[in-house]
Amino acid sequence: MIGGGESLVRLLGMEPGPEVPEEQAQRLLLRTDLGPIECLYHPVPALEAAVLWVWGIYGGFAGPAEGIYGVLARELAQEGIGSLRLSYRQPRVFEECVPDVVAGAMALAEMGYKRLALVGHSLGGAVVIAAAPLSPNAVAVAGLSNQTYGAQGAARVSPRPLLLVHGTADRNLPPICSETIYAWAREPKELVLYEGAGHGLRQCKDELHDLLKRWLKEKLGSGNSLKG
Repeated sequence: MIGGGESLVRLLGMEPGPEVPEEQAQRLLLRTDLGPIECLYHPVPALEAAVLWVWGIYGGFAGPAEGIYGVLARELAQEGIGSLRLSYRQPRVFEECVPDVVAGAMALAEMGYKRLALVGHSLGGAVVIAAAPLSPNAVAVAGLSNQTYGAQGAARVSPRPLLLVHGTADRNLPPICSETIYAWAREPKELVLYEGAGHGLRQCKDELHDLLKRWLKEKLGSGNSLKG
């Protein structure tokens, strides 16, 4: 299904759009040979490290845990880490979502970002796992409330660190999904289960916020401490 990143999708250009003051971001349209991809971009002065965020089958920009993507994107920008929040062209079609993420990684590389973390929720967890080996600038991957379909190649994420997060009360995708992906994956890998949290991870939003922020800063570095 998926070959090299360049054969999967071609990035034809980027069209900056209007500022979105409430998000502290700018609209950005990625032009690809598969169609346009809408994004929110959180720029930083030094183009060293960034996070690419994707959601689940409904697409959009907010993310789980009551909009954690926007919260973290704004906070990380203050520490020198940029963000691209990407909304899929066809969010219910896994095979179409993977090239969207690869195109997003290409766009960040073209901007000049050297190190990239991929973060996805639900379907997006499997999408970022599949996209990581096709994205040379990806150095870390985090999947939240993951589905297993499409994540069978989790071993290929290595040697990048893989963080898997799931709620024990998830009725959409039970925690065995992330446990199975963890078994498929190679080191370095980490599995975090939040007791009583559902699929949207609202019940553990504060703990998840702190975990992701700490983990992303550790894997990407921030400000002048970034290397390579």
